[in-house]
Amino acid sequence: MDEVRMSEKIKLKAADGHQLNAYRATPSGTAQSAIVVIQEIFGVNSHIRSVADDFAAEGYHAIAPALFDRVEPNVELGYNPADMQRGMGMAMKIGTDNALKDVAAAIDYARAELGCMKVGAVGYCFGGSLAWLAATRLGPAAAVGYYGGRIAQYAAERPFCPVMLHFGVRDQHIPLSEIDKIRAHHPELPVYMYQAGHGFNCDQRRDYEPQSATLARQRTLEFLRKYL
Repeated sequence: MDEVRMSEKIKLKAADGHQLNAYRATPSGTAQSAIVVIQEIFGVNSHIRSVADDFAAEGYHAIAPALFDRVEPNVELGYNPADMQRGMGMAMKIGTDNALKDVAAAIDYARAELGCMKVGAVGYCFGGSLAWLAATRLGPAAAVGYYGGRIAQYAAERPFCPVMLHFGVRDQHIPLSEIDKIRAHHPELPVYMYQAGHGFNCDQRRDYEPQSATLARQRTLEFLRKYL
């Protein structure tokens, strides 16, 4: 495992001219690939930065675009009910199309500025749904979605790259019927279920489940090594 050589805030520019912040973590060794880390509804907070740092320690450039900058710059929310409502409101105000423009800006940055031919997308919660849509609309080299609550809504869309999905059996926000819908549309996809709730990967959330998080991380890294 590499160390993180550097972490910094950078600026991205979306196709519609919108400029946004992003957190970038750079590995100590030479990296040929990058991962766009797509935030939850809580902004690019300390947890998302730690996820980016973890991918950088595994040898990838990692970029976490600040999707909420379209509403308010530098938003970092906690995991309490009030912040959750605020984050949900921001996500709705931004909308899916604008969020995808900002994800695309991060992918383009990795290719153009960092020289990475292969760029993956890994998203959590709000970002999990966007990782799926990145795979069907933006063309990363691979995508991984953790407990994306709107993936079933877009299950009929066809991904243009390999995709892996993670869900919790006890997720109160995503009914098992929606997982069945995804599987029915895409029986070839690896869709993993864990004895956990929503947000099980985040050690700052009530539903954090370390065994599930560790197994999902292992599967994700093996998947990314294969395709990136």
